[in-house]
Amino acid sequence: MFRFLACLSLALLAQLSTAAEPSPDFTLASNKGDNLRLAEQRGDVIMLNFWASWCGPCRKEMPLLDELHARYEAAGFQVWGVNVDAERADAEQMLAKIPVDFPVLFDSSSNVSKQFGVDAMPSSVFIDRDGKVRHIHRGYRDGDEAAYKKIIKELIRE
Repeated sequence: MFRFLACLSLALLAQLSTAAEPSPDFTLASNKGDNLRLAEQRGDVIMLNFWASWCGPCRKEMPLLDELHARYEAAGFQVWGVNVDAERADAEQMLAKIPVDFPVLFDSSSNVSKQFGVDAMPSSVFIDRDGKVRHIHRGYRDGDEAAYKKIIKELIRE
């Protein structure tokens, strides 16, 4: 019994001591014409959504992300799409078919996606108002937007 309680205590301490990691900073060109820098967004909750034009689930998810952006923007929430296609034109063709109001950034060298350890398309990284990575969601399936809303509301309330 003592061994069990000791292991449980150590596990709880390990969880408590695991603080959110600071987000890597980056600057990328956007489809809005400006370069955007993540560190300049402190104070807002940011959802970085890494996607590619060849990714079917990414296409399905884009309109839902646009709705989330519109719904929570006034509360200090932003969606940033980060496209990882090698050719910007591929992303722009997709955006012509599936337009979104949130900014789309172009990571054609995949440097930013590597910084965030992206290993699935799409992947979403939720960053709190202090610039710390709080949640990572890999892939997309119908219904994932409910989990996104829960995370967004939690981070906005902090």
